This record gives sequence, structure tokens and C-alpha cells, in this order.
Amino acid sequence: MKTLLRLVPLTICLFCIPYAAGQQTSNPQLQAVLKKMDETAANFRSAEAKFEADLYEKVINEVDEVQYGTIYYRRVGDAVQMKADVNKPDAKEVLFNEGKVQLYIPKVNQLTVYDAGKNRQEVESYFVLGFGGSGQELMKDYDVTDEGTEAVNGQQTAKLRLIPKSTKVKNNISEITLWIDPEKGVSVQQKFLQPQGDYRLTKYSDIRLNEKINPDVFRIKTNSKTQVISH
Repeated sequence: MKTLLRLVPLTICLFCIPYAAGQQTSNPQLQAVLKKMDETAANFRSAEAKFEADLYEKVINEVDEVQYGTIYYRRVGDAVQMKADVNKPDAKEVLFNEGKVQLYIPKVNQLTVYDAGKNRQEVESYFVLGFGGSGQELMKDYDVTDEGTEAVNGQQTAKLRLIPKSTKVKNNISEITLWIDPEKGVSVQQKFLQPQGDYRLTKYSDIRLNEKINPDVFRIKTNSKTQVISH
């Protein structure tokens, strides 16, 4: 799983976090943000955004890689597919669909397929949590804390801190921080902290919601010479 965390722009709750209607908060501003997120989730059909991700390694105490690319989502029935195209520094394609993660590296023409199997729910939590899931499920799996407001690229955002309740999940991701646009109900920045101190800080721009996306985006094109490795 640690390898996957480095290879893809983690998008937990990127565009929508359903809010548990039964949860009470005394913070009117937070209530408004959560309500907007709930509306975004209810109307979600597709999403597209540019991303820039800093990969920080604690052992060397610096960012050792910065990734750039585009990420896509679309709802298919009750499921959500995710496709990430990493353009720099090295081209990669990542597709999440039906419990499988496919990683394609054009440079070596190699496709690696990870079948989540009985761990499908855990893997889905890394890639598409919040898309089609209920607010009750979110609050059941995470302790959510309001961290106030913070400016991101000159824009005021609502800052939320998520702590996984599951020990198994916490072994991979100890903490998640989300910076939410309170007017659109989408995440413009997020940070995934691993137990050993490594983290991935991802910034999103040119976010487009519910616009038509070419179905071909959600396919990885291989050929007869592609080396396929299954896990």
C-alpha cells in the first residue's frame, strides 16, 4: 500500500464529503460548509482537476519528488471510477475500478494490477471515500475535527482534520487534513500523513464538476507487448 500512496494523487474526499445530518455542531460556519459538501455529494456525477503533489520523506527531511497531472472521476451506477494521469516527472496512468488498481508505466510498457480482494473496502477508502458514501459512514470511520479557517493560494478555506478510527487504516494513514472551499464544497488542498512521518501534500486547481468526460479517459491502452504483472 505504501507504494500506491506514492504513485497516485490520493483523493480521499477530494470533491465531496457527505455530512451526517444527525451530527450536531455549535459552529454555524462549519454547519454551512458541511451542508454545501452534502449538496455537492448528492449531485455528483463527474469531476476533473489538475493536481500538484509534494512527496515528503522524513528520513531525508525534504520533498524528494513533485508530481503533476490530471485526475478524473465519474459515477457509474452506485460505483465511482478514478483515473489519474501523472505527467511529470515520469508519466504514469492509474485507474481504480471495481476493486482493482491498475498502474501503467509507458516508459517500460508495464501494467501492474492490484486486486484488493477482501481488502477492497480499505483500498476504496484511499481512492474514492466520499463519492456515493453516506455521511454516517464517514463519521463512523473517522474522527472529524474543525481546525478553523486558513488561506490557500489567497483563498479562505475551512480546514478539517480526519483521524481514522480503524487501527488497520491508521497503520497506513495516521491523519488526513482537508482544506475545503466553503462556497463550492470541494477540497482545494489535502495532506495525507503516514505513521513514519512521510506525507503527501496535494493541491488542486481548475476543478470542474459534473461536466462530460470522454469515456476513453477511463481506459488504459496497452498492446501485445505490454508486460502485465498481477498482485
